[in-house]
Amino acid sequence: MIISHNREKIFNMMIFFAKNTKKCYKTKLFKLFYNADFLHFKETGKSISGLDYVAWKMGPVPADLWQEFKNPKEDFKKLVALVGDEKACQIVAKSSFDDKYFSERELKILEKVAFIFKEANTDTMIESTHLKNHPWDKTIKMKGDGAKIDYTLAFDGENDSLTKEEYQIKLQETQETERFFAP
Repeated sequence: MIISHNREKIFNMMIFFAKNTKKCYKTKLFKLFYNADFLHFKETGKSISGLDYVAWKMGPVPADLWQEFKNPKEDFKKLVALVGDEKACQIVAKSSFDDKYFSERELKILEKVAFIFKEANTDTMIESTHLKNHPWDKTIKMKGDGAKIDYTLAFDGENDSLTKEEYQIKLQETQETERFFAP
């Protein structure tokens, strides 16, 4: 059986970004997740967190994490504190970052995203996700507000990007592996 550690990864990503960036409020955190997930997907065909994103007017939002912020479960509350109100909710780590759930590539991407946006405020984070012809922009234009953002929109033809064909091969290999190990 294949075991997913997405929930642990999500918590540890929150802890990592809270400890390695300044002014880590909810909106900034969501944009950090988006940048890390789409960068990793562009290179490997898989996101880090396993979250899906929807295109809202103010940018991409990991819908499940947004819901969790509205009603955090006990495991969430043990690891992360939310300080402030819904509009200005700062993320404060209550635990140490645990890197055991991440690959070396995932850790490098988390470090890269934290370094780039360490000092960024919310407005800068919003701008970073609203770039023309990037996944959020394409989704808003093609499908409208509230539509799910297709990860394959991250493929951009650059040297570090998979092609859609390479992604399809990786996807088939993953599905075959999951069928083989399924109970």
